[in-house]
Amino acid sequence: MQRSTTAFLGTSLFAMLAAASLGVGSASAHPTPSPQGNGAARTVHLSAQLDELNNSGASGTATARIRNQRIQNIQVHANGLTPDAPHAQHIHFGQQALNECPTLAQDSNKDGRLTTVEGIPAYGPVVVSLNTTGGTTPASFLDVTRFPVSDNGSYSYSRDNIKFTRVAGGGTAKQIADAVREGRGVVVIHGIDYNHNGSYDFDSAGASELDSNLPAEATDPAACGVLDVVK
Repeated sequence: MQRSTTAFLGTSLFAMLAAASLGVGSASAHPTPSPQGNGAARTVHLSAQLDELNNSGASGTATARIRNQRIQNIQVHANGLTPDAPHAQHIHFGQQALNECPTLAQDSNKDGRLTTVEGIPAYGPVVVSLNTTGGTTPASFLDVTRFPVSDNGSYSYSRDNIKFTRVAGGGTAKQIADAVREGRGVVVIHGIDYNHNGSYDFDSAGASELDSNLPAEATDPAACGVLDVVK
């Protein structure tokens, strides 16, 4: 991969995305989670169908088991992604977001593709980084060395014992956990090789709006799905 891999590690991206997430507006399609939560001691099973964004061709599934303020286990199985490339993946939730996957209606500059920031009013800020090792807070949201790398376009991910934490724009750990348990968390996978040249580069979509040293191919959302409660 070209200079994009090194630039992907910049911690300044977290501050930029967090700041952007605070400006999503006051209208929300869902009520704020109850302070007491609903059945907070009960184990909840969630499932999401991940569908393509930006005509990526990506798809997959995500399943999670949550109790109190902890994800006991989460699994993501994805395919159709950029082959042999890292893919940042997260759970998103925002108190002022729609908490759903974005559509081209959120393409604010009408250039035919959705960027990460354009999707924030729909899916909200990052509340959990679904990486393979180390911390899972939003501070790790683009530490590419710790996210799955696709094997010929596919990967299977599983991780246990992830704690929710307070997140700006998302609320307290309990509010976020309650919201995700109620079916309002959104899983998003990032990374699209638009020009199919085998690496994330600047040729097809230019620089990411998160950092001018980073190609948009590395951060644009590729697949998305809402974690619905399994009845």
